[in-house]
Amino acid sequence: MPPAASRASMMLLAPGLTAIELPADLTGRFVADLTRLLPAEGTLGLAVSGGPDSLALLLLAHAAVPGRIAAATVDHGLRAAAADEAALVAALCAQLGVPHVTLSVTVAEGNVQAEARAARYAALAEWMSANELSALATAHHADDQAETLLLRLNRGSGVAGLAGVRERGLVPQTRLPLVRPLLGWRRSELGQVVAELGITAANDPSNADDRFDRARIRKVLAEADWLDVPALSASAAHLADADAALEWAAAREWQEAVTRVPMGLVYRPQAPRAIALRILTRIVTELDGDTPRGSAVARLFDSLVARQPASIGNLVARPLPEGWSFSKAPARRG
Repeated sequence: MPPAASRASMMLLAPGLTAIELPADLTGRFVADLTRLLPAEGTLGLAVSGGPDSLALLLLAHAAVPGRIAAATVDHGLRAAAADEAALVAALCAQLGVPHVTLSVTVAEGNVQAEARAARYAALAEWMSANELSALATAHHADDQAETLLLRLNRGSGVAGLAGVRERGLVPQTRLPLVRPLLGWRRSELGQVVAELGITAANDPSNADDRFDRARIRKVLAEADWLDVPALSASAAHLADADAALEWAAAREWQEAVTRVPMGLVYRPQAPRAIALRILTRIVTELDGDTPRGSAVARLFDSLVARQPASIGNLVARPLPEGWSFSKAPARRG
């Protein structure tokens, strides 16, 4: 059996592919999207998994800003095929003259998706800093936004849960710039970019596994032509703006209505319920150390509004004449 890199080359690369020539309208569209998000100088880092979306990002960026990109593939060690997929990306990058590195990470126990995401971004941030990259670009697109919105609507999420990702942000837990230039693109458009160059992308079988809610929603969106995916994606962006506005208001409410006392905190609510819930979440997180579930915070709010004492985690909340007090519950005697 040939080595992994050779197998990847056979899987991925079109014969004779040494340069990328994309239609001018696609390249121009991507340049416009990227220019809006990035400074004119510096090297852009690309997160490229080997799937069609991230390969399209690589190909579009290579055509739009040749010589100004570098790519990284994160191997989470969770699937046997991941190493071959990383080699697949490395082979294409070598053919295109794009610097590439594979970052191997260890995923902590717990929620696998959340821990994998944390490990991935931590590795990418370290790579960015070591190579003085100007920003990190990921391949999130309109279908991703729409799927997430529908998933969370189906779970009764609030504004924070429904808020979509933004075109410009920060790599989690850092101050490093993160951009998503493909949020206005459809999955089908990106797949076509890759297919028309004769490239076969890696395929993650979980994307079509009906055991996962996202896979089922993806199939519905693909079959229901009456659903306007760009409009759903735009709604997710509007909700992100609303979430930012609520966060701004909650920061002011905290400054004006929360007081530290010897035993904990006192909150004298002035704002509407949506903002008060965020204040309660912050209070519990600060005093107890763990971020509470939204449903538990809502029950706490309802009890306090009804002038009833309540507990959450290791905290006791009590109504006062002028507000609500929060303190650690007394230690239980053995």
